[in-house]
Amino acid sequence: QVQLVESGGGLVQAGGSLRLSCAASGRTLTGRVMGWFRQAPGKEREFVAAISWTGSIKDYSDSVKGRFTISRDNAKNTVYLQMNSLKPEDTAVYYCAVGPYVRSTLPRMYDYWGQGTQVTVSS
Repeated sequence: QVQLVESGGGLVQAGGSLRLSCAASGRTLTGRVMGWFRQAPGKEREFVAAISWTGSIKDYSDSVKGRFTISRDNAKNTVYLQMNSLKPEDTAVYYCAVGPYVRSTLPRMYDYWGQGTQVTVSS
């Protein structure tokens, strides 16, 4: 089993920044992709960003590309999401998840999930 705990969410004005963290414990994550997803009220969970084990491969959704940056520190078993130039449409609960050994943007390919952290962007 893997336990994931997200932190860093909150309320921010449009144009502001937040940095989300996700600390993992339990089974080793060696080789696994880590991802961030989000879900707004009344909408399906959507892919935000993913990063390979080495950090050399990063994927972003078109809606956040150029504004968000995903990173990871394997020594700390932690993955981060730096969010800049936030927009009201970024408002959602953000989840981190443990993915497969190959790159994927599909939620069904991720098998461990955190409890989520709320991000609210006011206009």
